[in-house]
Amino acid sequence: MSFTANRLLLFGATGDLSQRMLLPSLCALAADGLIAPDLKIVGTARTEMDDAGFRDFARQSVETYLPAERRGSMAEFMARLSYQPLDATTLEGFDDLAAKVGGPDGGEDDRLAIFLSTAPSLFEPTIEGLRHSGLAGEKVRIGLEKPLGTDLASSCEINDAVAAAFPEDRIYRIDHYLGKETVQNLLALRFANLMFEPLWNAAHIDHVQITVAETVGLESRAGYYDGSGALRDMVQNHMLQLLALVAMEPPTSYGATAVRDEKVKVLRALRPLDDGESVTGQYRAGAIGGQAVPGYDEELGEHSTTETFVALKAHVDNWRWKGVPFYLRTGKRLPQRVTEIIVQFRCVPHSIFADASGPSAPRLQPNRLVIEIQPKENIQLSLMAKMPGLDREGIRMRQVPLDIAMPDAFTGTHRRIAYERLLLDLVEGDQTLFVRRDEVEAQWEWIDAIRAGWAKQGLEPKNYTAGSWGPSAAIALAERDGASWHE
Repeated sequence: MSFTANRLLLFGATGDLSQRMLLPSLCALAADGLIAPDLKIVGTARTEMDDAGFRDFARQSVETYLPAERRGSMAEFMARLSYQPLDATTLEGFDDLAAKVGGPDGGEDDRLAIFLSTAPSLFEPTIEGLRHSGLAGEKVRIGLEKPLGTDLASSCEINDAVAAAFPEDRIYRIDHYLGKETVQNLLALRFANLMFEPLWNAAHIDHVQITVAETVGLESRAGYYDGSGALRDMVQNHMLQLLALVAMEPPTSYGATAVRDEKVKVLRALRPLDDGESVTGQYRAGAIGGQAVPGYDEELGEHSTTETFVALKAHVDNWRWKGVPFYLRTGKRLPQRVTEIIVQFRCVPHSIFADASGPSAPRLQPNRLVIEIQPKENIQLSLMAKMPGLDREGIRMRQVPLDIAMPDAFTGTHRRIAYERLLLDLVEGDQTLFVRRDEVEAQWEWIDAIRAGWAKQGLEPKNYTAGSWGPSAAIALAERDGASWHE
């Protein structure tokens, strides 16, 4: 059912995500007039707090994480906010929460969007509490923040619990990478420009690389991360979504059903990995940016076999991509923070410059498309070009980058937080940038098979020094095919 919500209920409203992303995003949307003046925002969490306390918390969050020029009227934004403490493990407080939100009668004026950012163990009791209090009616939709399970079985359990109260068309599974401008621009690049799509296949593309590199270690996520690892924390959701967007067939329209139908086809076409097509690692003490940092086991305070780095060689078994490897790489304590997609085209089939000889003989390099998602938003296409000169000693050539720096290309626009788009779509009811259940389960099925293979082989992470690009075996994973990681 399509409707624009006039109330937004934030579970986990005093948590880190709310502080850094959700409240600043909502303030920015309000300042730009993108959410209706009557949209009321109710926060709830276990923390004991009244309305005034929550407004103070929100003010500090906005002042810390949102530039001053984007805040608009803080008084108007604060007037939207209220708070109701809740212990989600019991049903007792949900009736009071419903009263705070505005009543469970489902009338024309009661249109509710819920953003659920809680521990996975609280999903089922929270959904039961919403049903018990009437906050799961026909004019209620729910957004779910990851992690949605730790494997296919637990993911299905969570999805079943949510589906007991909400149909699929009112469930919004969030992957914040899909809210990033450059990720959305990938679809525009492919399907709004005639020059790319005829070349976007195995006949013209040699391989694809997707890298998500972090310089940070555990920070405050030790408990969660050690039970998850790089494969489940990063590959299962963000990286497989990026792969699906790169590899998908043209959808019939830019609509939720059409786009997600094509993504799930890609995910179902992923070939199970063979032995030798994955590398895992765990960082040891080293240096990041000239500063000494401890190893993973030192940060954790105990020995662990959890991987903090993973590199994979994936294949999409369909006509478009048969024989094209997709190299995926992610890790913590790597030399730089970067998320990027590299599309490496094949060499020209015949060089007319091949007869040139001597030191000036041109060495043709294949074209390369670099889509940088963070920390900068940038698209770069490398081309071969002739260097200026009279060429008396032969033609000289060099790779020349064509850059589209997003802030420069669209001056006067704000660089938005990814959650701004996702929260706005949740309020307005657009599912295009949210993940459907069959996508999630196809992702988990592939990931579970990788983990089962590791267990069967007794594979343990190889050590790598913090500040390096992971174990040397990851370099070999690409180089034995004649490819090199983009660094």
